[in-house]
Amino acid sequence: MARKQASQGTPATAALAAAGVPFVLHPYSHDPSAASYGMEAADALGLDPAKVFKTLVVDVDGRLAAGIVPVSGSLDLKAIAAVLGGKKAAMADPAMARRRTGYVLGGISPLGQRQPCPAVLDESAVGQATILVSGGRRGLDIELDPAELIRLIGAVTARIGTGPKAAPAP
Repeated sequence: MARKQASQGTPATAALAAAGVPFVLHPYSHDPSAASYGMEAADALGLDPAKVFKTLVVDVDGRLAAGIVPVSGSLDLKAIAAVLGGKKAAMADPAMARRRTGYVLGGISPLGQRQPCPAVLDESAVGQATILVSGGRRGLDIELDPAELIRLIGAVTARIGTGPKAAPAP
């Protein structure tokens, strides 16, 4: 896999480069009228939506956390609350998510966050050779080994997504 290209640098790509983790950048032309940032990425890149993951910031009993799930499904708020030892979860206020992560909505990456949140990666990522996550801005995704993502952000894995799941890589 290639390393970051200087013209595409974001805190997410800088974190990967600093850690020496191989990754591939997947830029695409962002359409501001797109209904779903994640599905836009999958469609623009011609990829299976179950391989492209979105990072959603949630409030679990007053603590922010990141849920990383395939764009082909949704985040199960009860499941992520349970995984993190909480009673209930709700989507975080968008302004709070921006301040905490340093990223705009639609470009929130699990990597290189201003103040990292505890993270839970949907178990459908495990066993895949690579997955894609936001590169830290709209119109840029990063492809990497899910085991490296788990290691770098200290994520736990659990079934937190609803909807279609990716088939494990052969």
